[in-house]
Amino acid sequence: MTKILATAFLATTTLLSSPAVQAQLAGTLQKIKETGVIQLGGRDASFPFSYKVGADATPIGFSADLCAKVVEAVKTKLAMPALKVVYTMVTPSNRIALVQNGTVDLECSTTTNTVARAQQIEFAPTHFVASIAVAVRKDSGIESLAQLDGKTVATVTGSTSIQLLRNYRKSERMTLSEVSGRDTSDTFLLLSSGRASAMVLEDVQLAGLIAMSGKSGDYRILSERLRDEPYGFMYRKDDPQFKALVDETLVSVMKSGQVDGLYTKWFMQPVPPANINLNLPMSPSLKSAYQNPSNRGI
Repeated sequence: MTKILATAFLATTTLLSSPAVQAQLAGTLQKIKETGVIQLGGRDASFPFSYKVGADATPIGFSADLCAKVVEAVKTKLAMPALKVVYTMVTPSNRIALVQNGTVDLECSTTTNTVARAQQIEFAPTHFVASIAVAVRKDSGIESLAQLDGKTVATVTGSTSIQLLRNYRKSERMTLSEVSGRDTSDTFLLLSSGRASAMVLEDVQLAGLIAMSGKSGDYRILSERLRDEPYGFMYRKDDPQFKALVDETLVSVMKSGQVDGLYTKWFMQPVPPANINLNLPMSPSLKSAYQNPSNRGI
């Protein structure tokens, strides 16, 4: 009997030290298993991707729903149906650092996938494709990018639109003044209050901010675009097991057609808190991204 027990103990020890089991306990999944918590990064006002309808509310939106799919996959993988989900509100200026330092396991909002950012963190497959555009007040008389010459333009701190604006200013030899807000809602306040003549951001987010303002007739989005930008969720680099789970989950949602229902829910129907309908059909670029998922940045 003693020999049998010793053999069983040795076999168990060998199994627990095997590469297969060790792989199950590595990186972010190990952290989640040990703490019983998955840490998500969300936004206060990135409508309709990740936004709060109350001060103490959990973020809702298109990005939030997609991240919920990943959470369910983690629960299944770790056999933790009661896994706790904790959100940390991030901003464009701190979101990468919070992923890197372990505060956030999966950032679920509207981060543009760029080659420069991908050197610091890992991106999941593209879940949205937006275009950088400019919003102005209708009473400003501005109808084209050229008419921004000599004007003050608002940008979001840490966003890709800042460099695009500077490149445009340089190429067109224009004189522009910049003013930045902490986040999208703060930046829109610069436009609505008249402290800026225009605001540069992704078209879908501008449309959301204008719709949420309650005065949508006061603004217009100029027809010209500066660049298409792919959004991707962020997680830590060199974490192959978590990467596989996140990527496989999102690719399945995209290729199975589940994403179509989520898109309709957030972009083609009235959504809380004011029952606003963006009525924004899926673009050809986004359809292509779902048909051929990748995390290719710009």
